[in-house]
Amino acid sequence: MPKLEVRKIGDDVLRQVAAPIRKVNEDIKTLIKDMYETMYAENGVGLAAPQVGVSKRLFVIDVGDGEPFALVNPELVKGWNEIEDNEGCLSVPGVYMPVKRFEKVRFKGRNEKDRAVTIEATGLLARALQHELDHLDGKMFVDLVEDKLTLDKELAEMRVRLAQEKAEATVSA
Repeated sequence: MPKLEVRKIGDDVLRQVAAPIRKVNEDIKTLIKDMYETMYAENGVGLAAPQVGVSKRLFVIDVGDGEPFALVNPELVKGWNEIEDNEGCLSVPGVYMPVKRFEKVRFKGRNEKDRAVTIEATGLLARALQHELDHLDGKMFVDLVEDKLTLDKELAEMRVRLAQEKAEATVSA
């Protein structure tokens, strides 16, 4: 399976509202497999389809405390007790900032077998579900950061790192 390219902040696909998926067909199942491979290769706990350039309402998650899963056409049904914690994103590499999210959530959607599922979660899983849902709505965790001065500094440093990595890759190729 090919590893997909993770799109970085500034890529237009990350700001689009993703389209619903009508049916979990073989193309979607292949995308899910490729997204798992990409997420693991990048050491992530979640990955939304827009992050790999596909504007569809789908994400995969593995927070390491159970079975990894895909959620198709997910919806946040209910959230409880907002808390603040640090968050990062594969599309914003090396930037970690505090954001507020619900501590407990209930989501519904469809699984890889196109069956309806409901998920109740707390902790990291609740945070990951909300983070990935934001990607499907064209939002990113940086939009929720309150300390914009520190965020701007972190994003500028990230852009320099990415440019240096690209230049080094070009020289060694």
